[in-house]
Amino acid sequence: MDNNDILIRLRYALDIQDNHMIEIFKLGGVELTKDEVKKMLIKSKESYVDESEENVEREENIKCMNSTLEAFLNGFIIFKRGKQDEKPGEPERQILSINKSANLNNIMLKKLKIALSLTSEDMLNIFEESGLTVTKGELGALFRKEGHKHYKECGDKYAKNFLKGLAIKYRK
Repeated sequence: MDNNDILIRLRYALDIQDNHMIEIFKLGGVELTKDEVKKMLIKSKESYVDESEENVEREENIKCMNSTLEAFLNGFIIFKRGKQDEKPGEPERQILSINKSANLNNIMLKKLKIALSLTSEDMLNIFEESGLTVTKGELGALFRKEGHKHYKECGDKYAKNFLKGLAIKYRK
């Protein structure tokens, strides 16, 4: 699952309108036009499985880079929860960042949990809605810091099912 696919699935699951998408990117520090956002929400040619459609002309998409997706997720937290004021004398918080594509899904889960104010139980229920049973231990392993002995990389199976569960939950 590439970054464009994640954006497309998130937009569908949470029913985010174009003008809100632009605002969320802006809150995350990335200025995009409506046209650029629309092109980012087109599946990339590599993600098409049906090769019989090879000759079909498709509109060109804009590849969503890790930094752009990260800006969207950060902006989504601000969009849903508001900007957090820094308290004097408190050390600056370290922002989770996508340092490689391997931990992309883990960070996406963490940031969605924060943005939507989800508890671990809520997340387990969302996975359950999609038909995937995840234990508390597995969920905890997905949220561990990379390098921790119990850290587990969040594969596309978990990410897709979580986004599918979100769509089921929020579109009822």
